[in-house]
Amino acid sequence: MHIPDGYLSPSTCAALYAGAALGWYGGLQRIKRTLATRMIPLISVFAAFSFVLMMFNLPLPGGTTGHALGVTIASIVLGPAGSILAISIAIAIQALFFGDGGITTLGANCFNMAIVGSLVAYATYRIVAAGAEITSRRRLLAAGLAGYVATNAAAFLAAVEFGIQPMLFRDASGVPQYAPYALGVAIPAMMIGHLAIAGVAEGIIAAGLVAYLQAADPALLQSTSGLAPGATAACQPSMRHPQRRWWIAIALLAWGEWSASSFSSAEGRARIAAASQNRPAPPVAPTGLQRLSSLWTSPVPAYAPPVLKSTSFGYFLSGMFGVGLVIMLSLALQAYLQHRRGAGQPG
Repeated sequence: MHIPDGYLSPSTCAALYAGAALGWYGGLQRIKRTLATRMIPLISVFAAFSFVLMMFNLPLPGGTTGHALGVTIASIVLGPAGSILAISIAIAIQALFFGDGGITTLGANCFNMAIVGSLVAYATYRIVAAGAEITSRRRLLAAGLAGYVATNAAAFLAAVEFGIQPMLFRDASGVPQYAPYALGVAIPAMMIGHLAIAGVAEGIIAAGLVAYLQAADPALLQSTSGLAPGATAACQPSMRHPQRRWWIAIALLAWGEWSASSFSSAEGRARIAAASQNRPAPPVAPTGLQRLSSLWTSPVPAYAPPVLKSTSFGYFLSGMFGVGLVIMLSLALQAYLQHRRGAGQPG
């Protein structure tokens, strides 16, 4: 679901960066007004969880891949503001250091998965679980449905963003400059796999984790439950060390993701065609896609450190490195909020 560099025009990227910036600003303001620095450790946990989860792609029909997001359980525990920040941190680290998603398209990926995904997951969960006790099985159904709907909402937005490119951006001879397939191809190619597999995976993960929290730490479900604190007297706030179990779990633990070079190889063109309703791929990469795809070279492309011969060990080290970066960014965010909070207090 990550959109690489070159698949969206600069103007599309700018518009989606603007939309993402509004979400980031709103999330930061909400955290500052309410939970402030107490929530930062949990934000780092869910950013790391999402990062690790999105590393594991699921095979989809036609040789493409998709993945769960981790956005649903983040929204259920943190609320949409915390989830937006957590998932955005994970997506930014993937793009900057591992080439999973682009730099020009970072705003688009955050808008689709972190912002829209968080808002849709949160709204769906609250609507379906309205009035249910913290330990109710209806909350499992709500979490599963929220995961399914949020993942497919994010995938649909990405498909539309792909599909409008050949309608709006062509060169003088009428050849698409960026993503080459129109809506009639882009939407089915993206949605079939996410409706059938990736959305189901996100829903199962979310429901399973809510079931775990209902038994292990129900207080983490309180803030987004819609219930008055007194209605769940047994659920005492657990903000001191709730993240310890999550760090242990993390330690144990899409269509359109082709490079420009895929268009020039027979194997790559075959994969593109198979994932696009057997529509032949363009003979060469679109000019805009080719130009923007080389804009940024990540230090560890595809989670494969070039100095290591073992792909699996390189993947493991990349995951650990990414989790470390999540912690560093979260600490920086915590320091920023503490500084702002201190500056606002009378001296």
